[in-house]
Amino acid sequence: MAEGYAYCQRLATSHYENFSVASWLLPRPLRPHMYAVYAYCRGVDDLGDEAEGDRLALLDGWEAELRRCYEGSPQQPAFVALQETIRRFDIPTEPFRRLIEANRADQRVSRYRSYNDLLGYCENSANPVGRLVLYIYGYRDEERQRLSDATCTALQLTNFWQDVRRDLDKGRIYIPLEDMERFDYGEADLLAGRSDGRFRDLMAFQVQRTRELFRDGLALMPKVSGRLTLDLRLFSLGGLAVLDAIEGMGYDVLQRRPTLSRARKAWLVVRGLLPIRVRVEKAP
Repeated sequence: MAEGYAYCQRLATSHYENFSVASWLLPRPLRPHMYAVYAYCRGVDDLGDEAEGDRLALLDGWEAELRRCYEGSPQQPAFVALQETIRRFDIPTEPFRRLIEANRADQRVSRYRSYNDLLGYCENSANPVGRLVLYIYGYRDEERQRLSDATCTALQLTNFWQDVRRDLDKGRIYIPLEDMERFDYGEADLLAGRSDGRFRDLMAFQVQRTRELFRDGLALMPKVSGRLTLDLRLFSLGGLAVLDAIEGMGYDVLQRRPTLSRARKAWLVVRGLLPIRVRVEKAP
């Protein structure tokens, strides 16, 4: 078990992401368990995005190892640690399985017709992560989970708008097709990299809609305590800062990926101590 937790910690502290589950703000007793959850989430995403060979078969194997956490003895070190975390916090299997389903969907689905279809994907790809964090902090009620879902979906959508070009290179389009039609911007335009006024208006619409989700999720903060409150603030501030960066570059995410400088990230830590105001304008 010690080997398993050590492996999870190495994995969590060696990978950089905009929104890392393994925050340095975590209370020390919870860190090993959050590292175990992070290792699981990272592992299933790597299988769905980067693994060589039959990814669906690899995901089936991942699910079999998860099943052993509940019904037997897992073999991989990360799952040995995860089994103890599951036992300690009485975490149900559903959020773990939903993350697998999201990565299965990535192997089969490369376009989303409607915004509701995309939200359905986020229910599996993003929202389980927030619920896992709540379980580790001792929160199990539906209201907090619903508010967490708003923030997690907003973070996932922000990542989509940040990575339009990267996803396109993988053959995936997460911008809802019905929205593209609304702005008279076709898939051929996207594949050709046309960053014209239609595309900018389309992305402005997505950014404003995502800001509204962040605003809804802020209601979770008064309902949790301790360091989790500050962690949630930083997640939201980080996501909103990326949206601001997209707006600041004229929504032209096809030519350049918006990122945050180290100075900007440091400021966000300071900003996390102050009230959050979400600017929501009327979308075009």
